[in-house]
Amino acid sequence: CQVIVHDVNELTEKLFPIVEAMQKHFSAGSGAYYSDSIFFLSVAMHRIMPKEITRIIQVDLDLKYKTNIQELFDEFDKFPEGAVIGIAREMQPVYRHTFWQYRRENPQTKVGEPPPDGLPGFNSGVLLLNLEAMRQSKLYNQLLEPTMVQKLTEKYHFKGHLGDQDFFTMVGMEHPELFHVLDCTWNRQLCTWWRDHGYSDVFDQYFQCEGEVRIYHGNCNTPIPED
Repeated sequence: CQVIVHDVNELTEKLFPIVEAMQKHFSAGSGAYYSDSIFFLSVAMHRIMPKEITRIIQVDLDLKYKTNIQELFDEFDKFPEGAVIGIAREMQPVYRHTFWQYRRENPQTKVGEPPPDGLPGFNSGVLLLNLEAMRQSKLYNQLLEPTMVQKLTEKYHFKGHLGDQDFFTMVGMEHPELFHVLDCTWNRQLCTWWRDHGYSDVFDQYFQCEGEVRIYHGNCNTPIPED
């Protein structure tokens, strides 16, 4: 087993010029802070990792695994043609909230609607990055360009604060074909913040997840069930 440790400052230095433009749209801070770049690591991982690394699983720290991670790696083989990233849906109505203006102007839209037919957005706690496919995808790399980011944020009136997750969500509204949607059991989020903040009537439509959980995600400091 080979372990390679990467220096955060070195990575940030490489990342910053690529993601600087999107930081002002998807960062918690106001504007593009240099240190915020690390929250966009997954977005440009294909540009900064050595070419011989072709696939990476990137995960949050607040996870509990109930199965062998190799099974998650097998999901790479299920990517449809053109998909570059594997990611699970967001399980709270956070993007119903974020896209409120676009939704008001487009009452028939699926943007921000709950599954199975809606587009609730993504959660980046568990990410499968097919670096090779990301490098080869002309479409994906075009979407990293500042002018494209600007165009999409204007179209969707989008202002977020969740880093890479916001970028993937917005891109997914426009180009769902770039994503392989992981089953909710691969990223069973436990946070219920939005239930108590104005969305109790629709919350369960987003939060339900059938099947045996393979990875628990204790987001917003939610305790993870004991075995």
